[in-house]
Amino acid sequence: MPHAPTPRELTLRGLILGAVITVIFTASNVYLGLRIGLTFASSIPAAVISMAVLRALGNSSLLENNMVQSQASAAGTLSCVFATFPGLIMAGIWSNFPFWQTAGISLAGGIAGVLFTIPLRRALVTESSLPYPEGVAAAEILRAGGKNGNTKSLKALVSGGVIAALFTFASNGLRVVADSISATASLGGAIFQATGGLSLALIGAGYLVGVAGGLAMLVGCIMAWGVGVPWLTAHTANTTHLAAAEFAHSVWLHKVRFMGAGAIAMASVWTLIELIGPVARGLRAMLHAHRTPSTTEQDKDLSPRSLIALLTFTVVALGVLFSAFLAPVAHGIGTLVVAAVLFCIVFGFVMAAACGYMAGIVGSSSSPISGIVIIAAVLSALMILGLEACGLVPEALMANGQTLATGFTILVLSAITAIAAISNDNLQDLKTGQLVGASPWKQQVALLAGCVVGAAVIPPVLNILYQAYGFAGAMPRPGMDAAHALSAPQPALIALIAKGVFTQSLDWSMLSLGMGLGVVLVILDLALRRRALALPPLGVAVGLYLPPSVSITLALGAMLGWFAKRHIMHNKRKTGAKTEIPVTAVPEHDATVGTMLASGFIVGESLTGVGLAIVAGAMGAEDPLSLAAWLPHSFAPVLGLGVFSVICVWFYRRVVNNAVST
Repeated sequence: MPHAPTPRELTLRGLILGAVITVIFTASNVYLGLRIGLTFASSIPAAVISMAVLRALGNSSLLENNMVQSQASAAGTLSCVFATFPGLIMAGIWSNFPFWQTAGISLAGGIAGVLFTIPLRRALVTESSLPYPEGVAAAEILRAGGKNGNTKSLKALVSGGVIAALFTFASNGLRVVADSISATASLGGAIFQATGGLSLALIGAGYLVGVAGGLAMLVGCIMAWGVGVPWLTAHTANTTHLAAAEFAHSVWLHKVRFMGAGAIAMASVWTLIELIGPVARGLRAMLHAHRTPSTTEQDKDLSPRSLIALLTFTVVALGVLFSAFLAPVAHGIGTLVVAAVLFCIVFGFVMAAACGYMAGIVGSSSSPISGIVIIAAVLSALMILGLEACGLVPEALMANGQTLATGFTILVLSAITAIAAISNDNLQDLKTGQLVGASPWKQQVALLAGCVVGAAVIPPVLNILYQAYGFAGAMPRPGMDAAHALSAPQPALIALIAKGVFTQSLDWSMLSLGMGLGVVLVILDLALRRRALALPPLGVAVGLYLPPSVSITLALGAMLGWFAKRHIMHNKRKTGAKTEIPVTAVPEHDATVGTMLASGFIVGESLTGVGLAIVAGAMGAEDPLSLAAWLPHSFAPVLGLGVFSVICVWFYRRVVNNAVST
């Protein structure tokens, strides 16, 4: 009996297309990150673009499209190094972004991120029930666009995407509807504030995440804004006389958020402890798979020999690049370089596990990588101080106000950030691959190719943006308008933290309090598990750290999904149907209208975000299409809340009515 032809999967044209998409998404993400401190997950828009182009070229397959989106999403995610590299210019160490150092650190970190996700794939994807909202959404998009795609599912995807695109264009482009609403109240000296983001992508992500993860984040948000901020505003002097809303936000940003980072650190350690068993089993299974010829393509990773070669390259590359940074100004750097490389590898794996787990809960876009990077900044600076106490670092490193020490810390953090960002996104891609039947080792090759292209694109993009706009507090030329400078909030914060550790001016109280809270959350979760309940400590910690506009809206999407599924179950019971519908998560192969609408929301907002970022970069303005100046002040919030509410009601009714009709 003849074998069925093997579908295209890893192809030359796919790699070229992935490289082209990579350039667009990397540039857009770097600009967006430096402007507002946020980026978008590129896997879903990459899947949509790939399907359109490869379908036009002909003879494409679902698996080939999956490889393109894997490559493009890896490179788009690598752009997260925007959060660290500009700190070297802000610290006065670099005057531009040298290509080989910037690209080399990005590439070495990216490769390490791919390598670390290989054993984690079995622990966090194959043997895990984590929802991976964007991974599931990307798989549904690929299925809907394939030859066997469901017409109803495709229509739901398109309708959700169009609605989200129009709403995002109206809110983030024209600014005629608000992208968030906020209410502030004072009781004595305490300030209470609630902020909801009017984001359909977050509604879709919440629906896919499920009620357990959504409620955990909501609990964290309530702890931050219902307890932490009110208590601190009541006991902290408002010396700069800020308005109540601004003062509350300042307290959250500079105090409560650090508490969230501390809680994330402890919850991440606990997550890693729980993953030791699954990761060990994953490593054994990986080695066994390469000794067993009968292992299917859908369960093969890169060979152990390839992993050793790539890890060796990563270690050597990091060592050479760290040495090149220090050699011109310091001697006797061998111990420091070795310690820094070991820190990147060991702590990088811890971060890979933590970020991959968080991405599985809340999605790549909402995973708080910056919280982990804050912890890494503190630990790497403390490592350098420890080596100094032992007399193992050159005196030049700590001279001139510890400027070189701060710069070296930022360089190490750039590698750590690349590792965390790639791990955060790659497990989402591997989840997509699992759902569509892709070969893991081929996906890993595509991911590595994405890292190469992304690393090559990042330095010129950073240089172009720096020369065009400058960074807040660091302009490339005298006479430039500081009002047009990119705010670059994360690099400024990371540089401030590193400097604060070296000068002993960092406030440890919030980080310590957060770590203690993390321990309490772990104990509470263990107690709840005995009663068949759960409160994921990492989910609560993420809710503490993320802005309320993310946590509240994501929880709303999760609750909409839960109530819709309850409604569907009730209707099924009334009609005598015996079908059980899960209410706490979206099943892996659920191609219902609800899943496709939620995926469409994410697709529409992501693609529109890319387009608006390109327009803003081309026109050199933050909001070039804004009409807000011609509208009454209250117009956008009222219209935004009204339209957003109508869309949410429509989404709920569409999910319920579709289930009834089927």
